[in-house]
Amino acid sequence: MSTLHQIALTFIPGIGDVLGKNLVAVCGGAEAVFKENRKALLRAEGIGETLVNIVLAHREAALDRAAREIEFIEKYKITTLFYTDKSYPKRLKECIDGPLLIYYKGNADLNDSKVVAIVGTRRATTYGKEICFAITEGLASLNVLVVSGLAYGIDACAHKAALDVGLNTVGVLAHGLDRIYPATNKPLAGKMVHRGGLITDYPSNTNPDRENFPTRNRIIAGLSDAIVVVEGGKKGGALITAEIANSYNRDVFSVPGRIGDYFSEGCNYLIKTNRAHLIQSAADIKYIMGWDDLKKSKPVQQKLMLELNSEEAAVIEVLKNSEEASIDKVCSSSGLSPTKAASALLNLEFEGLIRCLPGKMYRLN
Repeated sequence: MSTLHQIALTFIPGIGDVLGKNLVAVCGGAEAVFKENRKALLRAEGIGETLVNIVLAHREAALDRAAREIEFIEKYKITTLFYTDKSYPKRLKECIDGPLLIYYKGNADLNDSKVVAIVGTRRATTYGKEICFAITEGLASLNVLVVSGLAYGIDACAHKAALDVGLNTVGVLAHGLDRIYPATNKPLAGKMVHRGGLITDYPSNTNPDRENFPTRNRIIAGLSDAIVVVEGGKKGGALITAEIANSYNRDVFSVPGRIGDYFSEGCNYLIKTNRAHLIQSAADIKYIMGWDDLKKSKPVQQKLMLELNSEEAAVIEVLKNSEEASIDKVCSSSGLSPTKAASALLNLEFEGLIRCLPGKMYRLN
C-alpha cells in the first residue's frame, strides 16, 4: 500500500477512524479511496452524499499535506503503522475506534506478550509515586512493556520507574512527534526512544490541545492488556482511560486510598462500582492476570479434586459453557437463588477456581 495515500486519508475532513476503515474496506485500500468515483465511495457504510462531496473536494489537498508529512517522518526516522499492516498493534486493531494510522519512533515491540498501562493524576503525591515505583518494580520480572501518557505526575513516574528497573516503556502523545509536552519531559522522552518509544495518531504541527488528551487515552487503553490507576480524581484523564479500558474488556486495576482524599476519589470510585480490581501490589496484578508463576505451577488436577457442594458444582458447570458470566446468568442457567449463587461464587473465588472481573463478571481460572 502507498504510505502517501494512507497518511492522506487521515487528512480528509469528517473522515475519522471508523469511516476511514469503511472506505478502505469498500475500495480495497487507501490508494483506491483517492481514485474511486462517487458511486463507489457511496457504498461505504456511514458515507452519504455530504461526506462523499467532502472526500472528492479534499483529495488533492490531503495528498499535498501528506507529502509534506512524509518529508518530516523520513527526516526524523519515524515509522507509520496503518491498521491493515501486520506490524500494527494487534490489541489496538481489536478496538473499533482504534486509529487508522499511528506514528511511532522507538524500538519496543508493540505486540509484546504482556503490556501494562500505568496512569494517574498529574499532581501525584509522594505516596502515589512510591506506589507507582513499587508496582513497576514488582512487574520487572515479567518483562512487561509499560505504557503511559508522558504527562506530569504518575505518567512520568511510571516511565522513569520502568527505565530504572530495566523495562521498555512507551509514551502515547496527544500531539505530533515534532514536540514533547510537557517540555520538562524531553530528556525522559529521549531515553524512551532507545528503551521503548513514542506513539501518536497526530501528525506534525499538532498542538497539545485539551481535547486531544481524552482521544489519546483510547490508544493507551487499546495497546494494553491491563490498566493500573494509581491516583486520580473522579473527573481526571485516568478515569477516562479506565472507562475506555472497561469498554474494551481490558482488566482494570486501582490502588485504594483514604476516604475523602481528593487524589484517591477516582480510584476508590472505580473499586466501589466494580469497574476495577483493588490491588495492593504487583503480585495482585500477576495473580489476576494469570501471570503468577506460583499459580501456574499448581497442578490443575489438584484443583479439580477439590470437593464441591452442589451449588458450587452448578456454578462451575455454567462457567464451563460461557467464557464470562454475570451472577444473573449464573442464576438463570443453574436455577440457583441469587443468595446461593453469590455464596458459591465467593467460595469458588477463595479457592482460586474462578476469577471476578470488573462489572461483576466471572470466569474460570
